[in-house]
Amino acid sequence: MSSRAVTDTTRRSFLRTAAGGALATSGLAATSSRPNILLILADDMGFSDARCYGGDIDTPNLDRMAANGLRFTQAYSTARCGPSRSCLLTGQYAQQTASDIMTPGKIPDYTRFLPEYLKPLGYRSYHSGKWHMKQVTGENGVGFDHSYTMMDELRFFTQKSHLLDGERLPAPEPGYYSTTAIADYGVRFLREHARDHAAEPFFLYTAFHAPHFPLQAPQEDIDRYKDRFSEGWDTARERKWQRMVKMGLISGAMAPLEPAMFTDWNTPDNELTAKIGPGEVTRAVPWSTLTPEQKKLQRTKMAIHAAMITRMDTEIGKLLQQVEAMGALRNTVVLFLSDNGASSEQLIRGDGHDANAPLGSARTHLGLGPGWASCSNAPFRLHKSWVNEGGIASPLIVQWPQGIQAKNQLRHDPCHFVDLLPTMVDLAGGKPASEKGPALAGKSIAPAFAKDGAVTREYLYFNHNHNRAIREGDLKLIATGDSGPWELYDLSKDRAEQQNLASSQPDRARQMADKWKAVDSEFTRVRESAPASTKKLIGAG
Repeated sequence: MSSRAVTDTTRRSFLRTAAGGALATSGLAATSSRPNILLILADDMGFSDARCYGGDIDTPNLDRMAANGLRFTQAYSTARCGPSRSCLLTGQYAQQTASDIMTPGKIPDYTRFLPEYLKPLGYRSYHSGKWHMKQVTGENGVGFDHSYTMMDELRFFTQKSHLLDGERLPAPEPGYYSTTAIADYGVRFLREHARDHAAEPFFLYTAFHAPHFPLQAPQEDIDRYKDRFSEGWDTARERKWQRMVKMGLISGAMAPLEPAMFTDWNTPDNELTAKIGPGEVTRAVPWSTLTPEQKKLQRTKMAIHAAMITRMDTEIGKLLQQVEAMGALRNTVVLFLSDNGASSEQLIRGDGHDANAPLGSARTHLGLGPGWASCSNAPFRLHKSWVNEGGIASPLIVQWPQGIQAKNQLRHDPCHFVDLLPTMVDLAGGKPASEKGPALAGKSIAPAFAKDGAVTREYLYFNHNHNRAIREGDLKLIATGDSGPWELYDLSKDRAEQQNLASSQPDRARQMADKWKAVDSEFTRVRESAPASTKKLIGAG
């Protein structure tokens, strides 16, 4: 029997065992062997922000999920919000579906979304939260049965554009906070499902906006972190790195700060300083070089970032409690990820920044900045928008009491957001394959739920904002910017991307560069030769 046949047999056996066990659960889960699916996505949360990934932020619900399931150590996003969401819901790289800033133009007709795969399998699908894609969520679009769609991404305490099932909602009442509202609509959809569709499994995609800029959080949440980060990012990074090594999450060195690397679309330094004050810091410099005024503002910014994550964790707990109240928790696959690494961006948008308002309130508009972003992404290099590990490494927590026997275990299988759709369709009993156009880029990682190292692949591809990379096995080839040279790293020893092997292994570097170019060219050829999609687009009437 071939190795592929053995793998397929193991996967089918795993799925049969999990499905059979699901029949014994109570409540909603007893109606079908198909598991419910709760997919939770954070926005700009660093790889090591959560405590269960070595962080200093209180995340009791995420930690409980990790203790009851699995944590993946080498899960990857695309480095940016929109393309990551597209990969997650289509199983294709963003360059295959015209969903990245580098691929403007028509969306090909072979683009299908997760609800379209799940509906024939009897699922009802719901969405609550940030959208950030071109297609509409409901009828003539992606196919969610209900959707609370948050279109205004520049405010947390107010909303200038949010929709319920495609219909514009009025401005929210005082007391609104988007993280709470997103969870509340998710709970509302689940309650309706329990009342009206108890015989059908559900898929709920909950896309929180936190902790994306602007840094805004309820004051009581900020207060709990008042002095938590006074030691600064250098000490915090060192402590986190040591903790992560001990936890088995990573090995090797930690990347140093890189003051010369910053997003060139930021609000200009002089404008930031004028609007925010002399406490702002625009580069990832050593904490010891900061003035007392800078240290005060910077630790407050991290306190707000942490408050946003803890509030999100609290709301995740609310969702899990609702699933449990429905009798569905044992046979619900719960997955948690972040759409990219923590952001170094510092942009004043929306309603601007009032320097006299309490920091973190609705009238302020702060960004985390590169110093704390480097800490949130520790021990990796760089931040959101780069395809270095700091921009693309995502936490991935999977909990499924009925189907995953492992508790508090790590999985080191490299995987990508494109793998989530095939995995969920696989677990639902469907065929995770494209009906037309190219084969799905992703593959099911369900075998890894039972055994570490069970998923192998030819390559992983990255392309965002002129930054390019390809990973084959443990080797990663990467180039920064249009003119940046190819660099080669062995991630099994060097996740921090410090030892460039391109000069010592030129043939391998050249082979991988040729592979990247061939893959990218093929994506372009197939995408441009396909008819345009007929799905309704946002703003298309």
